[in-house]
Amino acid sequence: MTRVATLTIDGKTIEVPILKGKCGPDVLDVHALYQETGLFTYDPGFTSTASCSSGITYIDGDEGILLHRGYAIEDLVEKCDFLEVAYLLLYGELPDGSQRESFEQSISRHTMVHEQLRTFFQGFRRDAHPMAIMVGVVGALSAFYHDSLDIYDAQQREIASHRLIAKMPTIAAMAYNYSRGCPLPYPQNGLTYSQNFLRMMFAIPAETYQINPIIARAMDIIFILHADHEQNASTSTVRLAGSSQANPFACIASGIAALWGPAHGGANEAVLTMFGKIGTKQNIPEFIERAKNKNDPFRLMGFGHRVYKNYDPRARIMRKACYEVLGQLNINDPLLEVALELERIALEDPYFIEKKLYPNVDFYSGIIFKALEIPTSMFTVIFSVARTVGWVAQWNEMMADPAQKIGRPRQLYTGYEARKLPKK
Repeated sequence: MTRVATLTIDGKTIEVPILKGKCGPDVLDVHALYQETGLFTYDPGFTSTASCSSGITYIDGDEGILLHRGYAIEDLVEKCDFLEVAYLLLYGELPDGSQRESFEQSISRHTMVHEQLRTFFQGFRRDAHPMAIMVGVVGALSAFYHDSLDIYDAQQREIASHRLIAKMPTIAAMAYNYSRGCPLPYPQNGLTYSQNFLRMMFAIPAETYQINPIIARAMDIIFILHADHEQNASTSTVRLAGSSQANPFACIASGIAALWGPAHGGANEAVLTMFGKIGTKQNIPEFIERAKNKNDPFRLMGFGHRVYKNYDPRARIMRKACYEVLGQLNINDPLLEVALELERIALEDPYFIEKKLYPNVDFYSGIIFKALEIPTSMFTVIFSVARTVGWVAQWNEMMADPAQKIGRPRQLYTGYEARKLPKK
């Protein structure tokens, strides 16, 4: 029997159904609220609103739990590679041997981009931000792949999904190499997803590129940890764009645009900027005290999370990968010394512990990227490569949901009432 809550307004009582999911809090079904009461709900930032039903990712922020299709993120990182996790997000189950082979072959067949698309890059300034290039080029894919634009054809949706997952590393590496005046790379399909991305990023035609397995594995972990994270700002943007029946390439381009914001995907770039402001380990106590001062606008970036009120499980995994990479590369970098000392203090300081301000995934990914000499402008680009898998999985789920409607939030109007134009 469906549970209900009662709501009394001006003497009138209505029943509001309470829906129960597999995990997490129950939700009030208010879709008929306006029809029955003439009232909307007011929820800035949708912090208490479920915009959809989904079976892809579950987060318990209080307990520090992240599940993809029911599997703990810790287990997926330990036992799977990125394309296995991608298959899981798309299809709901981990692939068997033949399914994995077929999926990997499909992705590898789509890693190249249309040759005419390569000329698009020449229209951008050399100093254009790579995320600006990503938004433009990914959106332009719809001009080249007309055979996968029918959003009501399940096979075309699948082809578009595979194309996006496969081409994003190529486009990202092209954006990077264009900015530094290097030849635009071609993929090598004999490599793994992460190996191929690293080679396209850093190889030059005049030399043989040697793949470091520890770095390749760290990149694979970064991709897995950023693959999906429930209904965040960029994923919600993809769903909202998709609800208008926009083509998949346009939807993913909208997600990239949302991810670009410093409050979302740009957080790891802000972490490195903060390290630069601190400068040396000797300055850390001063900035710690500033962070504790409510009247000081300075904020420590890379600590805490809007959803997680416990240690972000992705951060635990990234911390281990971070130390493996630093140990392998034997780097002596003052900013990395700042990062590691800041981490040590934060994990021991009663203020941070009480406020549950643990280092988050952006804190450690920024350190790894710095160690790999990846410029800060590419941090969010790499995030978008990984998150494309989650975006297309969420988009496909939305397209198959018969309850889905075009997104149309309402508002609390605070402007002028109706008024007449002044006489001339």
